[in-house]
Amino acid sequence: MFDDRRPIYRQIAERIRAEVLSGSLGEDEQVMSTTQYATHFRINPATAAKAFAELVDEGVLYKRRGVGMFVAPGARETLRAHRRARFVAEVLDPMIDEADAIGLDPAHLVERIHERMGDPADPRAAAGSVAGSVADGREEAR
Repeated sequence: MFDDRRPIYRQIAERIRAEVLSGSLGEDEQVMSTTQYATHFRINPATAAKAFAELVDEGVLYKRRGVGMFVAPGARETLRAHRRARFVAEVLDPMIDEADAIGLDPAHLVERIHERMGDPADPRAAAGSVAGSVADGREEAR
């Protein structure tokens, strides 16, 4: 599980965030204890405790004294809102800047988003079309 260069406590925190986002950990559901994490992953209990403290500070987890750690009410939406903001800042804004720099038509970008996301409100996506654009030099099948 712990194979990249990020600190282990951050990897634990990210794993719990992912489980909350996916819905595999629901509101008020208990998470493994620091001792369980330490035993299962063969890490220092203080490492797991540091991850939990970070998640408590973020409002993702809360502690029930003598019982354990639980997913906070609203944690999933809090995480989703944070991820959306990060996505816009780190991915979408730079993509828009690049598209503008190379002269891509904004309408083409919107069309591609609808195609890729399968937006049911978009009749082109509902029909299963893949639109092409002469403006960007590619021809795609319809």
